[in-house]
Amino acid sequence: MHQTSPIKRRQSTQIMVGNVPVGGDAPIAVQSMTNTRTTDVEATVKQIKSLEDVGADIVRVSVPTMDAAEAFKLIKQQVSVPLVADIHFDYRIALKVAEYGVDCLRINPGNIGREDRIRAVVDCARDKNIPIRIGVNGGSLERDIQEKYGEPTAEALLESAMRHVDILDRLNFDQFKVSVKASDVFLAVGAYRLLAKQIVQPLHLGITEAGGFRSGSVKSAVGLGMLLAEGIGDTLRVSLAADPVEEVKVAFDILKSLRIRSRGINFIACPSCSRQEFDVINTVNALEQRLEDISTPLDVSIIGCVVNGPGEALISDLGITGSNNKSGYYEDGVRQKERFDNDKLVELLEAKIRARVSTLDPSKKIEIQNQ
Repeated sequence: MHQTSPIKRRQSTQIMVGNVPVGGDAPIAVQSMTNTRTTDVEATVKQIKSLEDVGADIVRVSVPTMDAAEAFKLIKQQVSVPLVADIHFDYRIALKVAEYGVDCLRINPGNIGREDRIRAVVDCARDKNIPIRIGVNGGSLERDIQEKYGEPTAEALLESAMRHVDILDRLNFDQFKVSVKASDVFLAVGAYRLLAKQIVQPLHLGITEAGGFRSGSVKSAVGLGMLLAEGIGDTLRVSLAADPVEEVKVAFDILKSLRIRSRGINFIACPSCSRQEFDVINTVNALEQRLEDISTPLDVSIIGCVVNGPGEALISDLGITGSNNKSGYYEDGVRQKERFDNDKLVELLEAKIRARVSTLDPSKKIEIQNQ
């Protein structure tokens, strides 16, 4: 019972990051970045696979040295999700990871030196069909731009981005995406709005260095939500001082709230009050934990009383409406004859959810996790 999003996407060209299309009419891709030492191949591979398990479409890996580039070669051989190499200054590292099969280069053309070095990287990217991400950050603007504007502004970020775009245009290379990130919501939003009017290439969204899990999630939801609601954005990363797995989960929650892209269970739950007939908060928390493995989109309403319960159940795939001792159960907006014991709600509803998922995706087994 999913509603379509009313948002009209900005029209952009499409590039391919490995097997993932970015831009055009492709789904907005979710990204994250490893925080392990790249030279620790085992730990990095493990983290990449964890990110892939929760739905990451693309993963970025920092490659600061030649030793890291050699490690990247081994990492690339052990994972299937497309990898972006994050590179600064040393063009030779870009050439090396391109040789090792990188799916995208995150490298600002202007900071890798002479024209011949820039051309070498761009020619290599063109030859191997590797796109480039231009990544402008409010905390690392070029010195002359900092002096011109005095402080980071939306116009300053735009000028920096267009400086790099102009280099790629001059070299006749159009397979790129651009980000203009800042830690301030209004600064980032303003820069992306300006950039969206200047180029047709895909935009990579992010509120950089957003903060810890709670505050960073809120800041990212506000900033990215403003842009996405305007149709701006083709791929995104939520940047948190937290486990990168949480970045992916928050990103999907943002997209889900705007009806742009769904993954997993969308729980519609009341904040609970004295009318609740069962423990709503613990029920929802337990189900979220138990059902993290499910990627199939499903709307499930869990309401503690009959005031709002029936109405929410009408627009949900499955729904529970609290009542004394036994709660009402709904499927596709229709109340069922069976009622659920309130002290067994978690187990009973988990079974129903997994059964529904198995009908939508037969590859999923109906298994109840042990408590």
